[in-house]
Amino acid sequence: MSLLAIAFGFLVGVSLGLLGGGGSTLAVPILVYVAGYEPKQAIAMSLAIVGVTALFGTMTHATHGRVSWKVAGIFAPLAMVGTFAGARLSVYFSGSAQLTLFALVMLVGAGLMFRGRRADASADENQRPKLSAGKSAAIAAEGLVVGVLTGLVGVGGGFMIVPALVLLAGLSMKDAVGTSLLIIALKSAAGFIGYLGLVDVDWVFLGLFTAVAAIGILAGTHLVRHFSQTGLRRSFALFLIIMAAWILYQNRDVLLASGV
Repeated sequence: MSLLAIAFGFLVGVSLGLLGGGGSTLAVPILVYVAGYEPKQAIAMSLAIVGVTALFGTMTHATHGRVSWKVAGIFAPLAMVGTFAGARLSVYFSGSAQLTLFALVMLVGAGLMFRGRRADASADENQRPKLSAGKSAAIAAEGLVVGVLTGLVGVGGGFMIVPALVLLAGLSMKDAVGTSLLIIALKSAAGFIGYLGLVDVDWVFLGLFTAVAAIGILAGTHLVRHFSQTGLRRSFALFLIIMAAWILYQNRDVLLASGV
């Protein structure tokens, strides 16, 4: 058991609290490269860690009225189905292939974060979402896609969920963060259940890491009001690019074998 890895759990929680996402993009590399777990174990355990941690954050945001239950009710059901399906599909991918796909998703997430200015300016703080049938369908469809990716590679998908909630649902940035955490908690639970029986889970480490991450998200949700969301997202986007490049380098044999 790595005490250093457990300490890093605090950063996972802070990331979720500040950005409404990013927890898994920290948790999976920590579990693989610091704690030494196999990729499939790390992905499964990250879903449990991020799911429980996001639930703590959801409760904090909900007390301040920063969760749109209506939008979550549209996004979450298909996201949960997709996450469970993605977890079951993981048996057809090697651990290295999953990490490679994980890194590519991180690069997509970095791109979405760099383009986040549109999201910052598009919603009013006091605006309530007005959803047409078309927008509701688009939100549900994205939920399914993000869900499959969550189950397959272990990303919570907050960096894809938050822009969608702002641009498609018309939520303010703060409401999008709170709503994203609720969605992440629900679909991460579905994904973790999908992995049970497929991988061995280190329950003691999982409990300790999750407890530290839960403390981190409480700190992050408290600090969110003091930071520029644009600056935070762009800084984290740069971090995603660096981490993705490292993971791709570590798993370069997969890319060479695929002819990329």
